[in-house]
Amino acid sequence: MTGSHRDAGYHVWAVAGLPEVRKGDDLARLIADAAPDLADGDVLLVTSKIVSKAEGRVVEAADREAAIDAETVRVVARRGPLRIVENRQGLVMAAAGVDASNTPSGTVLLLPEDPDASARSIRDGLRDALGVEVGVLVTDTFGRPWRTGLTDVAIGAAGVRVTDDLRGGQDAHGNPLTATVVATADELAAAGELVKGNTAGLPVAVVRGLPHLVTAQDGRGARELVREARDDMFRLGTSEAVREAVTGRRTVRSFTDEPVDPQAVRRAVAAAVTAPAPHHTTPWRFVLLESPESRTRLLDAMRDAWIADLRGDGKSEESIAKRIRRGDVLRNAPYLAVPCLVTDGAHTYGDARRDGAEREMFVVATGAGVQNFLVALSGERLGSAWVSSTMFCRDVVREVLDLPADWDPMGAVAIGHPAGEPRPRPERDADAFVEVR
Repeated sequence: MTGSHRDAGYHVWAVAGLPEVRKGDDLARLIADAAPDLADGDVLLVTSKIVSKAEGRVVEAADREAAIDAETVRVVARRGPLRIVENRQGLVMAAAGVDASNTPSGTVLLLPEDPDASARSIRDGLRDALGVEVGVLVTDTFGRPWRTGLTDVAIGAAGVRVTDDLRGGQDAHGNPLTATVVATADELAAAGELVKGNTAGLPVAVVRGLPHLVTAQDGRGARELVREARDDMFRLGTSEAVREAVTGRRTVRSFTDEPVDPQAVRRAVAAAVTAPAPHHTTPWRFVLLESPESRTRLLDAMRDAWIADLRGDGKSEESIAKRIRRGDVLRNAPYLAVPCLVTDGAHTYGDARRDGAEREMFVVATGAGVQNFLVALSGERLGSAWVSSTMFCRDVVREVLDLPADWDPMGAVAIGHPAGEPRPRPERDADAFVEVR
């Protein structure tokens, strides 16, 4: 098979003659015996199954699901019995890479414990056996989001440029390349799969003609190809994303100076107004304070009103100063939102019990909207803190913000980019909050 890469021709072929690999076999020696003509600059593509067998990663498992559980670090998505998970190697794949094929009945085959170390070991062994400097990739078969079918990718690497970073260069038309990082190791792995095949019994392939991809040092390995969590926009499946958005929402009280994207807040408002509400009403209004002047004017007026209330309660000046400092989370935030309740469409019954219950329905609906808002902000990677203070001086807030008389401010939400990681959330036993009848 031929092709081109940077105007260089290359050849890919499968290595024939390898015996059945068993635990404890010297895989590098077996490959050297089957491919004694390996040359400097070749890239060796080794199917992970034979690496796992040589390393004794065949384990007894009457229940494959239990083996998958043991290898799973995080469930990414689940549909029926199928699970996409992050495994111990940091790879996101179906069934944690646990394989029940090509292994004796009652056993399963796990991925190599450290595929990069496996690649380094094979590379060192081939250097000792044949005196050659080759690159080594350990490969496995993956499915891909949004694409039908499987392909081989690199899960371990030694002596191979696993990525080709083209950022900073230009395309053929002179346009700057700002996001192009080529997954070279995966391209090589896929090329090898074309000649190895899943059923041909040819677990090793060689690519020759691309010596510029082979490096003197072992390098960082295929771990370089695993996208870090903070950069992964598609980290979760649907149900897991919803659950993570809710449980991952945290109160953030310290923010960086990085500006907040107003459109991100508006997207959060769009999520907020999907909350349930009584009588087909829309009881939510969000006042967005995007200028420092508007925030300062509101918070100064609220502070003055709060001080007056505290003095009326007989609090000492020291106590007042301490309480006022609690409002710093709003003052230090680069963006504020004031959610308001509007009871348009509320029914009037003429007795306190039913009229009180009617208002409570609208308050609950507003709370649901605020929760949607906070969760959506978290999804936008913005921190937030809901503070109830505007509820204690509604007339002041309405006056400063020039709001209609029937808008009831329901707290304020400080919004910004978190200045650090939040403290771990205390564990709560859900059963402690449940009564079954």
